[in-house]
Amino acid sequence: MSDDQTTAPLAAIADALRRERTRAGLSLSEVAKRAGVAKSTLSQLESGAGNPSIETLWALGVALEVPFSRLVDPPKPMVRVVRAGEGPAVTSEQAHFIGTLLASCPPHARRDIYTITMEPGAPRKADPHNPGTVEHLIVGAGRMRTGPIEDAVELDAGDYTAFPGDVPHVYEALEPGTWFLLVMEHV
Repeated sequence: MSDDQTTAPLAAIADALRRERTRAGLSLSEVAKRAGVAKSTLSQLESGAGNPSIETLWALGVALEVPFSRLVDPPKPMVRVVRAGEGPAVTSEQAHFIGTLLASCPPHARRDIYTITMEPGAPRKADPHNPGTVEHLIVGAGRMRTGPIEDAVELDAGDYTAFPGDVPHVYEALEPGTWFLLVMEHV
């Protein structure tokens, strides 16, 4: 994946943050406080500056009570094709972990679909998502450990798991070239 594909479009993120904050009727200060990020950071992101990590965007999504995908996915045409290596992708600060959004939930639907590439090294520890979130994961290649931090399981290529996404959880590649399909189910 090229460098320009490892960052979701900043303009789309800025527009989405402003739109969702306005929709929620919250001040910049209140959203920053709820997300545990500096007000200046949120201000920069809303102006299209900065380089937000997946952790920052997840925290903002939880603070705004919207799925992560609503912050990174631009509006879609009627027929949509996402070619391999394309799509809004965001990197992690914690691990060699790149999440690429394939499809987001339209209003009143309850799922988002991602491909995730990961390499062995530091695990990606995820904070709880919105209450009721369930993660469905299918390993496409490699081997990994995932699930709630206290109850993680090892998976091989082709294996499937589902676990609560509203508790602290982990993703850890155990082999080079690990990738998986992640479906986030929201209630």
